[in-house]
Amino acid sequence: MRILVVSDTHGDFHSLNRALQAQPTAEMIVHCGDGAEQQQYIKETQRDKQVVVVRGNCDWSSDAPVFEVTEAGGKRIFVTHGHMYNAKFTLQQLVYAAREQQADILLFGHTHQAMTDYIDGLYMMNPGSCHGYYATYGIIDITDKGDVVTNIVRLDGRS
Repeated sequence: MRILVVSDTHGDFHSLNRALQAQPTAEMIVHCGDGAEQQQYIKETQRDKQVVVVRGNCDWSSDAPVFEVTEAGGKRIFVTHGHMYNAKFTLQQLVYAAREQQADILLFGHTHQAMTDYIDGLYMMNPGSCHGYYATYGIIDITDKGDVVTNIVRLDGRS
């Protein structure tokens, strides 16, 4: 199963569309906040895919939740923007929140800094910002055996 993870689109429909077009086999799309209009666009245009969205600190009029827990490929996924967990200063509160929800995978945004990591059974990904010249997004592949592979992709083709 492939999951496309985007965050912090901040009105950039062009970069979002490039990411969507680059990953047509993704069965799930996750938007980690700060792009309420793009979240609505994903819901309207990707009806054949599972869509998970959360509210970011710039999504003032959004009624999306602050965090969401979902499952995919037999893995439990904790999704949040990160601003409620001080993501710009530390990952500790995010990790605690994900572990409290018994998550296997933690997805967040807010910092605009793409990263992946694995700590004691928890896969972590911030796809960075899918906005502007240095736009990035994330891909998570969950194999039939339950293995998890995370990647960050730059829209200019570098990863």
